[in-house]
Amino acid sequence: MKNLWKNSIERFGHPKVYCTLFLILLLITAFFLKQDIFGLICTALIRIGQNSILVLAMVPCIVSGTGPNFALSIGMICGALAGCVSIELNMTGMSAFMTAILIAIPISVIAGLIYSIILNRVKGDEMTVGTYMGYSVVSLMCIGWLIIPFKNPEMIWAIGGKGLRSTISLTNRYGKVLDELGNIKIMGQVIPIGTILFFGLCCFFMWLFLRSKTGAAMVAAGDNPKFAEASGINVDRQRTIGTILSMVLGAVGILVYGQSYGFIQLYTAPLNMPFLAISAILIGGASIKKASIGNVISGVIIFQSLLAISLPVINGLLPIGSLSEVVRIIVQNGVILYALTKAGGGE
Repeated sequence: MKNLWKNSIERFGHPKVYCTLFLILLLITAFFLKQDIFGLICTALIRIGQNSILVLAMVPCIVSGTGPNFALSIGMICGALAGCVSIELNMTGMSAFMTAILIAIPISVIAGLIYSIILNRVKGDEMTVGTYMGYSVVSLMCIGWLIIPFKNPEMIWAIGGKGLRSTISLTNRYGKVLDELGNIKIMGQVIPIGTILFFGLCCFFMWLFLRSKTGAAMVAAGDNPKFAEASGINVDRQRTIGTILSMVLGAVGILVYGQSYGFIQLYTAPLNMPFLAISAILIGGASIKKASIGNVISGVIIFQSLLAISLPVINGLLPIGSLSEVVRIIVQNGVILYALTKAGGGE
């Protein structure tokens, strides 16, 4: 038994093992509390689909050597802006969603390019600079959302007729377009097959990219920059590619999140969302230097299942205050703190 525990820790890491055990404990507790287990699992699947692409966005920046993208909120803003443009163009359904993605890609490429130039000048402090950059751009866009001349009455404030609302409904636009694409109902619960398949497709393309010549060069540059430079690899260029890919996936990810959630959230909403994605991939077994598609899949499943199941279970045990939210914050920030302690190569 002792060897099994030791081997599990060595293979999967402390966060993944502990969070999995905690998740099992929550499911057992939910069973004894006579809660709807299947309903909780379906809620977890919805949350997994919502957040999956945002977690995947962490892979290219980590493997390229810039670490977890704490400025992913910049890519999210690009996606939210593209979503607003598609509404301004009065588009609906899948065409509105795909148009938003097509608009978001070039915007996020430009944002990623500018951000990568900064990162290449502050090597070693990427996470600190990324956090400040993300917070700064989100704060700057709080002004931007007020002055961008959108005219669609669904988005602007009713009083005054200027500035975008903090929350924009997507019900009559592209809300649930992926969730309802090929969805199935089991015991009255809807399974978002379309969103999960879209996530699987993005994972497949990322897997192919990492095995391409450019992807292999990126991994080499992130793993050992000095050896990569000696082999003729332009490390700064690979870091730039990884950062741009991360921003593009962040933009696409927030559009996927919005269609599933049913709303576009502006102003300070993207501020702390990168921390959720970082927590998920670190729980999945990634470090600040290495990440894989397997880390993304296992991480988003474990982390989002924890959030989906822990809230009703803890509320059932202690229906007072906001203890469940406290537990969420402890899990989220505790995992990030653990990963940062491993930054010096102590793994």
